[in-house]
Amino acid sequence: MLVNYQNVNIYQEDNKVLEHVNFHVDEGEFIYIIGKVGSGKTSLLKTFYCELDLHKDEAEKAEVLGRELKTIHRREVPSLRREMGIIFQDFQLLRDRSVRKNLEFVLKATGWKKKKEIATRIDEVLEQVGMSDKIDRLPHELSGGEQQRIAIARALLNKPKIIFADEPTGNLDPETASDIIALLRDLTKSGTAVVLTTHNIPLLNQFPGIVYRCKDGHISDVTGEYRQLDLTEDGEEG
Repeated sequence: MLVNYQNVNIYQEDNKVLEHVNFHVDEGEFIYIIGKVGSGKTSLLKTFYCELDLHKDEAEKAEVLGRELKTIHRREVPSLRREMGIIFQDFQLLRDRSVRKNLEFVLKATGWKKKKEIATRIDEVLEQVGMSDKIDRLPHELSGGEQQRIAIARALLNKPKIIFADEPTGNLDPETASDIIALLRDLTKSGTAVVLTTHNIPLLNQFPGIVYRCKDGHISDVTGEYRQLDLTEDGEEG
């Protein structure tokens, strides 16, 4: 099991945003987390990669990639993050560096040293996301969808076991959003798990997966509900 949360309470500063969280991720799963703004989706995601700390006395179990987050030391966090991919809504690309230099920066920061191996890995991930011809472009020369593809390529560099994506289609038009979700969905075929937050409810029908909803301070598995309902009726949720 890649993520195993049992009865975890999650706080944003002193405010409890989710309680008694039970959430699990296995290899190759494709999981949506939905809910209104402020319902705790992003806070939950941030705990997985230790951007938001847990209160160890308010969690029965909180394991991610074999680490118990209740007792993890800060020096262990970089090692944990190297085994996962993180995709942000605003891309967070280095604006003054080309695509190639953006990806080189991440590889060197995570311990890659040999130039040939770095170049080969960059070529591999760009081909995987269909962006090989943009390798020497600067971020401002790319469309929003292209920048998100580069962000996905960056997340893939260290062959992660799991990818966390916070609103990866939030700034994209519907057609581009579908392309991005299709790309993420394809990653699960090789065993990589994908967990994403989204307001884009129609995607749940187009690309079925496991669905969790954050609502009123709790998170629950509503997969069955979203496979049976007309999703357009819930278009205002998010």
